[in-house]
Amino acid sequence: MSFKSEFNKGIINENPAFRMLLGMCPTLAISLAISNGIGMGLAATFVLVGSNVIISALRKVTPGRIRIPIFIVVIATFVTTVDLIMAAFLPDLHEVLGIFIPLIVVNCIIFARAEAFASQRGIIDSLADGLGMGIGWTLALCGLSAIRELLGTGTLLAIPDFGFAGIRIFSQGLAAVMAILPPGGFITLGLLIGLLNLITNRRKTKRQQV
Repeated sequence: MSFKSEFNKGIINENPAFRMLLGMCPTLAISLAISNGIGMGLAATFVLVGSNVIISALRKVTPGRIRIPIFIVVIATFVTTVDLIMAAFLPDLHEVLGIFIPLIVVNCIIFARAEAFASQRGIIDSLADGLGMGIGWTLALCGLSAIRELLGTGTLLAIPDFGFAGIRIFSQGLAAVMAILPPGGFITLGLLIGLLNLITNRRKTKRQQV
């Protein structure tokens, strides 16, 4: 497959959150604001791309019996790097995301791509796969976060690290607090998955009719 094909599949057809339903714990836990979604998504993308490339480069010299520990060490190296960078330059966001940054080490999205793809494919394909999956998850997080932030607080794009309180869309008195509570996360995620499935099915039907 081409670089473009490997990249595109992670955006829609194999989107980690909306299609493969991977990484549901951080997806639901941190999707309270767009800034959280961007921060978590970009952190995971950095780890995905870096670990995919290194694991792919080492695939021919990696003994099968110890491949899992090697994967973990490689992934943990990139996670530690992004964790320290965020702690130094984005302390407020780092505090909000909390334990979910270190837990990227065992995030099923990262580990699944390492085991199912990077350990069996070339460096360029693995780079495209990691980038596509990372951006796909970032977009899913941002979409879910935008809806929950808007409905739950009445604002959008609040960025505490830069002292920006966000754009007020409507009064906080009209906000549906449930949107930023766990039940609201499950409901919003379910509706988004259903909407995406509906659009995809309609497109398939139109193609078949043509």
